[in-house]
Parts: sequence; structure tokens; C-alpha cells
Amino acid sequence: MALPLEAVLETAIYVDDIDAAEGFYGGLLGFEKILREAERHVFYRCGPGVLLVFNPAETVKPAPQGALPVPPHGARGPGHVCFRVAAAEIEGVKARLLEAGVEIEADFFWPNSARSIYFRDPAGNSLECAEARLWGIEDEDAQA
Repeated sequence: MALPLEAVLETAIYVDDIDAAEGFYGGLLGFEKILREAERHVFYRCGPGVLLVFNPAETVKPAPQGALPVPPHGARGPGHVCFRVAAAEIEGVKARLLEAGVEIEADFFWPNSARSIYFRDPAGNSLECAEARLWGIEDEDAQA
């Protein structure tokens, strides 16, 4: 029997430059910043979930005295995050990225006709914007 897990609450990626990540995710993508802790991390709201952006050189260290007891962790190399975007908004997202000088690595339709665009953040993480129907989820905007 499966555990009663409902959704992904947070997703973590790792970057070496928190300032560049903050400019990209908070500036260009316009995510709402929840909190930043010096050069260790910056957290953003993304719809009902949270994007955690960590510096792996800092998160492999034990938690400082008095901090929450989060175990050391970290990853090296590019990760991947896919952001849910309504079908009617993907072209506008692509245009905004191109205007900001962000290269679109791929733009295609999956066999189920869901569209995805792929690009990279300043740390080299692979980012994707895709329609929810990629995974069989109804697009809320299509119901309106």
C-alpha cells in the first residue's frame, strides 16, 4: 500500500553563486522570496510549492549552533526542475527569457501534445517549463 503522500512540497537545486541565483529566480523569473541565509541558501515560493536554492559548499557543513537541526546535504553538478505553466503562457515565458538573453535549449511537443521549453540557470541547472498535461494533469486555465 502506498503512503498517503499528496504532492511534492519543495524541490532543491544547488548553485555556487547565491547572488546570481537570486537575480535569476527572484529577478528574471519573478519568484517571491521567502528567505535568504547569507551564502547558504535562498528560498522561493512557486505556486503551492517551494523552490530551495542551496550552496552545496555550505549545506554539507553541520548546522550551526542554535540553528534548526537539518542534516548536512548537497549535490554537485546540474540538477533539473520543471515548472508548471499554462499552455497559453508558454510562448510569453519563452519571449521573456529570450529578451533577457537566456538561451532556449529545446522547445517541443511531447507525444501527448504537451509543450516543454528547456533552458539553464546561471549555475547550469536544467530548467523546464511545461504544460501540466505532460503528466496527465488537467490545465486549470483550460477549464475556465
